[in-house]
Amino acid sequence: MQDVRTVRAPSMLRLAAASLAGTAIEFYDFFVYGTAAALILGPLFFPTFSPVAGTLAAFGTFGVGFVARPLGSVLFGHIGDRHGRRPVLVGSLLLTGGATVAVGCVPTYDTIGVAAPVLLLVLRFLQGLGLGGEWGGAVLLTAEHAPAERRGLWSSFPQVGPAVGFLLANGVVLALSATLSEAQFAQWGWRVPFWAAGVLAVVGLWLRSSLAESPSFLGIDDHARVPLVEVARDHWRLVLLTAGALAVGYAIFYAVTTWSLAYGTERLGVSRTVMLTCIMAAVVVKGSLTPVAALLGDRYGRRPLCLAGCAAAALWMFPMVALLATGAPLLMFLGFLGAMLAFITMFAVIAAYLPELYEPRVRCTGAAVGYNLGGVVGGALTPIIATALVEQSDGRVPWGVGAYLTGIALLSLGCFALLPETRPVPVVRAEPAMD
Repeated sequence: MQDVRTVRAPSMLRLAAASLAGTAIEFYDFFVYGTAAALILGPLFFPTFSPVAGTLAAFGTFGVGFVARPLGSVLFGHIGDRHGRRPVLVGSLLLTGGATVAVGCVPTYDTIGVAAPVLLLVLRFLQGLGLGGEWGGAVLLTAEHAPAERRGLWSSFPQVGPAVGFLLANGVVLALSATLSEAQFAQWGWRVPFWAAGVLAVVGLWLRSSLAESPSFLGIDDHARVPLVEVARDHWRLVLLTAGALAVGYAIFYAVTTWSLAYGTERLGVSRTVMLTCIMAAVVVKGSLTPVAALLGDRYGRRPLCLAGCAAAALWMFPMVALLATGAPLLMFLGFLGAMLAFITMFAVIAAYLPELYEPRVRCTGAAVGYNLGGVVGGALTPIIATALVEQSDGRVPWGVGAYLTGIALLSLGCFALLPETRPVPVVRAEPAMD
């Protein structure tokens, strides 16, 4: 990556803040669907199913968004590698925001029948398509402007965005749950968070309107004609390794934020408000510590933190499900907190690590495809598999879910072990010779 030390700290702060705000808005759109899928979409859009089957069907539409994300990374990655990172940020925000608002307008099954879940499926696909481009554009624009010695820190700002988006989404749902009756929430209250996405999208477009193009992109003399072809031909092994390495992060995050929400409310009988509060408290800590972990990555390297996070995840998954099964708020919070700390140890440095693994001419496509394929493996399947494993379990503690998550952690640990370190070597200035 070229030297961009001429970018001053105030400019970097504005750029990082705009990237953080944009990712927060887009992940708000994505997460609000996951929360709704765990709480309400099953009975509204799949009323002929049993409660468990309805939840599984709702999680199925949730998973479609993850399947669409690699396709979005191909589409927007092509734009980013051919025409610049900046256009990706605008296009992905418009697509995701528009699809999210539309979800809030879809009539339920009782009104239009089977067309309701079909529309839900299509809009969720469009959400995922937009988010597949968002991460690559926001992260690369920040990482490619940042000075090499602090690339991890500045690149971590967009990584805080998902935590902020999650807190916004769940905060709105929590407020509605606390002020509306069950009937009001089911009738119209669940739609409000989706409609709010329209306002947030306008704010995001305003914030991104003045961002400068990436210096690394401007420095490319020969742009890839078809970036995906080059990535598939020259970097396929790297894409598969990064996808496998990142799977555990997605699995942890959506096990905590989506599956456990449904498990706690439906299986344990814990109130929606208590579950959301426990999860949100853990995510607050996770978001707050992201820059700290990124600074450690700048000092000690990307790969060591990723390996440590994977190892911690493998050791913590069984304790986490045991603490969750108690239904006690404090114990559930501790279980979620341990999982989030393992998660952020890895993902705080990923925004610097992935761009450094790929050459600039195909970086937007390669980094985004690897990142979003990891989401298919870890994010799309985890709520579905975990729910199915619970149904097959006789005991109170869902040990099968712990085993599944531990297996994903070990898979990712092996993939990270095969990836190289990329942290730039500090330049040591020679002292002038003394006469």
